[in-house]
Amino acid sequence: MRISVRSAKSILLCFLVLGGAGGTQALQAQSDIFDQVEHHYVDNGDVRIHYVSAGEGPLVVFIHGFPDFWYTWRHQMAGLMDRFRVIAIDQRGYNLSGHAEGEDGYAMRYQTGDVAMVIRDAGAESATIVGHDLGGFVAWEFAFAFPQMTDGLVVLDAPHPASLARELIINVQQRRASQYAVRFKQGSASDPDIFFGNPMTPSALASWVTDESARARYVEAFERSDLEGMLDFYKLSYPDVPEPGATIRMPELPRIAMPVLMFHGLQDPYLLASGLNGTWEWMDGELTIVTVPESGHFVQHEAADLVTRTLRSWVLDRQ
Repeated sequence: MRISVRSAKSILLCFLVLGGAGGTQALQAQSDIFDQVEHHYVDNGDVRIHYVSAGEGPLVVFIHGFPDFWYTWRHQMAGLMDRFRVIAIDQRGYNLSGHAEGEDGYAMRYQTGDVAMVIRDAGAESATIVGHDLGGFVAWEFAFAFPQMTDGLVVLDAPHPASLARELIINVQQRRASQYAVRFKQGSASDPDIFFGNPMTPSALASWVTDESARARYVEAFERSDLEGMLDFYKLSYPDVPEPGATIRMPELPRIAMPVLMFHGLQDPYLLASGLNGTWEWMDGELTIVTVPESGHFVQHEAADLVTRTLRSWVLDRQ
């Protein structure tokens, strides 16, 4: 197993010297992809999943987190579409995807099944899987369940599930940082203070979006979304936060053999960077960790150029 741990500054220096992978084409992200994509739908049981695609070539599938929708990947899609077929999914309950009936309809087995259905609907047998936040949890679980369909795994601000479970046991700072998730897991979308002291409205859910031109699209997407389903997914996918001193059994998970690339904003207030420690203990293949000192939780936005260039170079090197 080869492990590479790099900081954003060293990677930026590399691109300044070498000109970056793909040159200026790799940064088409400056133009908005919203009107350039094709829209598709595929049924997984009773839920219709919406996804968008652009470009041609080996398949790269993007999975958004909470609260988000496919458009979160606009920079990365634009930066890869000249060499790859890029696909971004609206997870079930979000935007143009269908809503599941009942809490169980948002269980992880259905989320990973949605990704598999999208890959097959795209006419492919496998793909590079990219996920952020809860989409990163889906990406990990997809690699566990469908290793033959996972050419490579890219995870942004979502520690390995075993590592996060460890941190919730031993790290009081991570338990404190996860108290918002406790509220989500115990509450309802109708609670007046469920979303960081605010009602769970489309406007509140889009409040993290700093790009004013994009925020309106997020509000529209959340107006179409299943707000209760968003919380149901949290309840079923985020691990329980134990009481101090509690004895928790660590999850038994398959080892990862495919190449893995991880990005993590060191200022992430929700999923702390200490969760990266020991990730290599669950890997049998190559692992590259990229830390971004000035970035918070939404690293694909806050360090869009860095993430896009690094992702493009990493995927190209493995073709």
